[in-house]
Amino acid sequence: MTVAVETGLWQLDTAASTVAIKHKSIWGLVTVKGAFTAVTGQGEVRPDGSAVGTLTLTVASLDTKNPKRDTHLKGPDFFDADNHPELTFAVRSAELRDGDKVHVVGRLTARGISRPQTFTARLTGADADALTLDAEFSVDRNQFGMGWNQLGMIARLTTVTTTLRFIRTAA
Repeated sequence: MTVAVETGLWQLDTAASTVAIKHKSIWGLVTVKGAFTAVTGQGEVRPDGSAVGTLTLTVASLDTKNPKRDTHLKGPDFFDADNHPELTFAVRSAELRDGDKVHVVGRLTARGISRPQTFTARLTGADADALTLDAEFSVDRNQFGMGWNQLGMIARLTTVTTTLRFIRTAA
């Protein structure tokens, strides 16, 4: 990505990484916030500076601070954790552009449905042993079979916010 980011294999530092969601509900009057507490990932920075990798979220780890809502979100109306226990994001290409901007192209898989997802992340820290990426992007839940919407109360788009810290593991 840059001269400061070494080529080789990188592992997600789970203690220093977060994946959170925000979603408008009750006709836009309430913002539901939550986070996935079980996230794993790895990547590779290639000699040409591009990167590839995978991020995996355990659906059962979603916590919105409301157990009843969490049970509903993990159930068949939304994530269907019993049949699809993980969400994955496969990074097909990540390239540094315009200073600290990282153009990310990949595939998001939820409920067994994969869709392309492209967004811009920001490289907020990088040295020979660690790098940190911050990103915020929107996902249309209807594209993943999560169209449940009692009385039209729930917006289609969910905002995903991440801080991902990777530690270099090998050359």
